Order: sequence, then C-alpha cells, then structure tokens
Amino acid sequence: MKCLILAAGYATRLYPLTENFPKPLLKVGNKTILDWLVDDIAAAGLVDEYVVISNHKFAHHFEEWAETRKEQISVVDDGTETNETRLGAVRDIQFAIDALKLDDDMLVIAGDNVLDFSLTHFIRYADSKQTSAIMRYYEPEEAKLRKCGIVEIDTDDKIISMEEKPAEPKSHWCCPPFYFYTKADAKRIPDAIEQGCGIDAPGSFIAWLATQTTVYAMEMPGSRYDIGNLESYKQVSAIYKGIVK
Repeated sequence: MKCLILAAGYATRLYPLTENFPKPLLKVGNKTILDWLVDDIAAAGLVDEYVVISNHKFAHHFEEWAETRKEQISVVDDGTETNETRLGAVRDIQFAIDALKLDDDMLVIAGDNVLDFSLTHFIRYADSKQTSAIMRYYEPEEAKLRKCGIVEIDTDDKIISMEEKPAEPKSHWCCPPFYFYTKADAKRIPDAIEQGCGIDAPGSFIAWLATQTTVYAMEMPGSRYDIGNLESYKQVSAIYKGIVK
C-alpha cells in the first residue's frame, strides 16, 4: 500500500508563518504535523512507500524532511509556484500517480491535520470492506456543514450521496480529508476529471466515485484538529497531547 500525503497548498491564511515554509512541517508539540501522521501509520507496518505531493516552492523543504526519516519517502514536485496556479488536490494525486507509475491501493491524506486516534483503524476498516472508503464525523453547526464535504449514508455505512461545500447540506455527516482508494478505483481518476469531477477539493473524486461503485464511510473514532489559521494553530499547539492508540 502507498500513502499519498497532500501537501501542495500554500496555506495563505497562516502567513507569515507559512509564507516561506510549508504548513505540514510546522511543529505541534515536539513533532511536525507530518511526523505525527507518518509515525502513526508506520507503526502498523502496512505502508511500503510514502509520497509527499508538494509544489515547487516548498518541495525542497519536504526533501530535507524526508532525509530525516527511515521510511521510503518520495517527494513529488507538481511544478506550481503560486496559490493561483495550483493544480488542485485531485489533479495533484493523478500527477503523483503518473510521475511514479503508482499501481497499488492508496491511503490518501491531508498533510496538515493532526488526529488523536490512529489511522490504522481506518485502514483496517477499508480492508474489511474491500472497497474504497472515507471517514465521517457528525457536525451539528449548519454554517460549518457548508464548508466541507457532506455525505449521506445508508444503515450499513454505504455512501448514498456526497457533495463538496453544499448550499443545502443533506446530512450532518462531514468528511475529513482522509481517503482509501483501492488499486482499481485509483485508476478511475482520469475518467472522473474528464467527466467534470471537481479538482480542488480532494473529496470531489470520492463524490464522483460513489456514483459509480460502492464506497463506505467509517465514523471517525476520535477528534481531528484542522489547522486553518494562526489562531487555530496556537489553540492546537496548546491542547494537543498526541495519538491514543
């Protein structure tokens, strides 16, 4: 299994911290955000290669970070240099697949979130379903629902529908940026793009995929801390205690 880490954004809301430095390499507690994520996943021994998808502006920072790790880590530079010219998450995923000729199941994760639970729960869930999968969490606030991917599910966790940032949310289930693609489903990304799948939000591919085949949604077994601005970074840094296995 490969782990693709989405890290090609420019984090403009965190300036000046991220004006010349990538958000995933900011420290939370005694580790960078990326170290928290990779340490957790690596402990399970289920991933044989990590792929960090970056932009040209920050790729060298990730290359330097990769040299500090013992895992096999590839850094893919998507060639963009500004927020205005970014490829978008879905095209970045396909860019990395093409660049490295990836042909495997994939755990696809945002590189700028910290969790208080292990992602191995999610990997094992997807393996038990033998399909592509996402996670979901209950969000009671209507305003927040309009800012994320919203999923409808049946009684067996199967996705009925999914929509990114809907004006009229159909449920209270939000989807964080953590996805599992089967090897077969990952090959369908070019079809999704060609058919008008959104390219900016990473959940757009799964939203399309759920109209084509079975995709399941696991309820998130803990909390996720999304570092979106300077204030949230300060808050997370103050309260985060690490992962509870």
